[in-house]
Amino acid sequence: MCQLLGMNCNTPTDVTFSFSGFAQRGGVTDHHGDGWGIAFFEGRGVRHMVDHQSASTSPVAELVRRYPIQSTNVIAHIRKATQGVVSLENCHPFVRELWGRYWVFAHNGNLEHYAPRLHGSFHPVGQTDSERAFCWLMQELAKSHADVPSVAELSHTLRELVPQIAQHGTFNFLLSNGEALWAHASTHLHYVLRRHPFTRATLSDEDLSVNFAEHTRETDRVAVVVTQPLTTDETWVAFEPGRLYAFVDGDRV
Repeated sequence: MCQLLGMNCNTPTDVTFSFSGFAQRGGVTDHHGDGWGIAFFEGRGVRHMVDHQSASTSPVAELVRRYPIQSTNVIAHIRKATQGVVSLENCHPFVRELWGRYWVFAHNGNLEHYAPRLHGSFHPVGQTDSERAFCWLMQELAKSHADVPSVAELSHTLRELVPQIAQHGTFNFLLSNGEALWAHASTHLHYVLRRHPFTRATLSDEDLSVNFAEHTRETDRVAVVVTQPLTTDETWVAFEPGRLYAFVDGDRV
């Protein structure tokens, strides 16, 4: 099973702490060694890095751990291949443009016999079921709305579209347009909301802890979504199977 990590905040926030523990699952504390990737928004732009090497040994991942990432929306993925060869084009997250905005998507699961009709501008580059699902979602969103809809309208449309994909198998995913982070769980996803009063957190995959109170303001709000909890001393909430949540400005909406 692949691993997902998403972060949504009300102010640009450093993702290095969470990513450091998350990357260990790419070959050290777990056996997901078929590639990894991360995408994070800076304004309307996206920095997008993928590598078909293991996240725990990739020099690109080491660069990310040292890079001072400050973002309000981040999606990262560690791959365990089920469909498609181990190659750069099959590494998540995937990025597309719609309505003049970048969209970022990553998926954990396996969609069996999934071959949707793609007749618009969105077509996969690689061979994964994940990228096919992303292209179909983008195609159907474009058909459903003539212009950029609100987060509430997008959530409503996604709740109509997602079951049509999820019927083919496991469909845990993260999706962001830089304004919101959507997360859907067929099986395993967890989230935590960090807000004042901030406390100390310790990673479960690495001997590292941080006192968030020393690095935040009272008004900061951060939502972190992950396949399995990243820390041992925070209260993580498990998604109910079949639920789609949207996170905006560090809150679940």
